[in-house]
Amino acid sequence: MKKTFFLLLLILMAPFLQMYGQNVDSLKVQHKLGYKSFIAPAALLVTGAFLLNSEINGDIQTKSSRVFGTTFSSGADNIFPFVPIAQIYMGKSLGFAPKTNYRNQTVNILVANTASVIVTEIAKRIAKRERPDLSDNLSFPSGHSAVAFTNATLLYYEYKDSNFWYASSGFLFAGATAAFRLANNKHYASDVLAGAGIGMASGIIFSHVSPLKSFRVSKKTNTTAFVYPQLGNQIGLGAIINPNF
Repeated sequence: MKKTFFLLLLILMAPFLQMYGQNVDSLKVQHKLGYKSFIAPAALLVTGAFLLNSEINGDIQTKSSRVFGTTFSSGADNIFPFVPIAQIYMGKSLGFAPKTNYRNQTVNILVANTASVIVTEIAKRIAKRERPDLSDNLSFPSGHSAVAFTNATLLYYEYKDSNFWYASSGFLFAGATAAFRLANNKHYASDVLAGAGIGMASGIIFSHVSPLKSFRVSKKTNTTAFVYPQLGNQIGLGAIINPNF
């Protein structure tokens, strides 16, 4: 029983272990977005998909219920996903140098989380996987895990050059979120692993591609445009064009 939980915990902590294994000097010079950055999220997604209809998935859930009890209930999984956001804003006051300013941090958080939620919600409605507690058929993948790992990844890339341990601490809360989703009987192991993969991928992408970066429309003018997320009756992207004549 314990071996099963240790294995699941090890898989969920794979992103942290991969980052820890990197050379400190390489962390300072790696700024480009390459395929290697997506190894960890891809591994989480593949593992989640592999477990989806397997006996191991149900076995892990059964053992989870035995450990935590069938009446276990905690709201911690509704709080943990947002702890890394607070850490992103608090880092500078604690003496750590952030990669970007408050404005870009806020936009990256909003856009990355929006992307994670959209992807998970679409996947839920395609998979139509029933939850362990039979409350609905929106179990796969886990939205809580996706948000938690999105914010943990944003925190990591925001402070990895300043303090590795502070930057990586968000994954502790992300892993705890996934564990509590299992304990609350809301998700299977496959769900939290896939959600973690989606969240990490979104965090990686929007840590390297800032939606608010200005760009020149023409070489002959100083016209700039700003791209921003648009929420309302429709979800999409908007743009403000600012010509400087």
